[in-house]
Amino acid sequence: MQLAVFILVYPLLWLISRFPFKLLYFLSDGVYVLLYHLIGYRKKVVRNNLKLVFPEKLDAERLKIEKKFYRHLCDMFLEMIKTLGISDEQMRKRYVFTNVEEILKLEDNGKNLMLMMPHYASWEWVFNLNTFIRAKAYAIYQPINNKYFDKMVRDIRSKYGTTLIRTFESRKIIKEAKKANKLITVGIISDQSPMLNRTRHWAKFMNILVPVHVGGEEICKEHDIVPVYLKVRKLKRGHYEGTFKVLTENPKEIDDYGISESFLKETEKSIREAPEFYFWTHKRWKHKDKVPAEFQKTSAANFQ
Repeated sequence: MQLAVFILVYPLLWLISRFPFKLLYFLSDGVYVLLYHLIGYRKKVVRNNLKLVFPEKLDAERLKIEKKFYRHLCDMFLEMIKTLGISDEQMRKRYVFTNVEEILKLEDNGKNLMLMMPHYASWEWVFNLNTFIRAKAYAIYQPINNKYFDKMVRDIRSKYGTTLIRTFESRKIIKEAKKANKLITVGIISDQSPMLNRTRHWAKFMNILVPVHVGGEEICKEHDIVPVYLKVRKLKRGHYEGTFKVLTENPKEIDDYGISESFLKETEKSIREAPEFYFWTHKRWKHKDKVPAEFQKTSAANFQ
């Protein structure tokens, strides 16, 4: 059944990937009407999230953010498909890194990097970075249930040479690369909500206590990997700008959970600058009423 669905859908995706950008965004406008106005995909989740984190805004202001978000969501989905057919020249023109020399400087000093990103603006085109750096690039990802579409997504994201690895195998692969003295850069989306039974830390995010993924920080400390935040701005449709911010060059010297909280602070800055580009369909604050007593005071105080 999985194969049958893939065989039916893939030719359409391939065709869309060959559309010129004007036609691509014309299609995106149509998908927006279908997704937002007719289907109402996760509209309740989005509205609840926006009301939760922006209680000071008027309903009309939040509605404006909501509609802009859905338009961006449709754009980004089609841009991911477009990756199948986009040229290297187009990609470099449409996804620009403002200070890649910072990364190259760290590489010159023999530093391995952890590129920490939120679900913000565009994370699908960041793989273009692999054409600028010298290190072997890995990206930690969650597989898709349909193995054929999973392979397609892996092919898209590895177009520029990045190797995709699953969460459970990441530590082993990083350890082996370090042992072989290979220079590596590891990309990770770090703003998901972890499972409660695996949560070791809570912190304030958009003024709400949330469970925090600390796996990226632990890897940085264990293997002396430099954590770098990628701040992405959407300049206009199909055009993005990425800027690197080193969170620390000495991860082992940072207090426990300090790197994770610094990442959350940078993510919050991005959201407050342009909230319509955050991935509001995620239930990021679903555990807000389950904060353990020991975290209710200490986590809030430590985040000031």
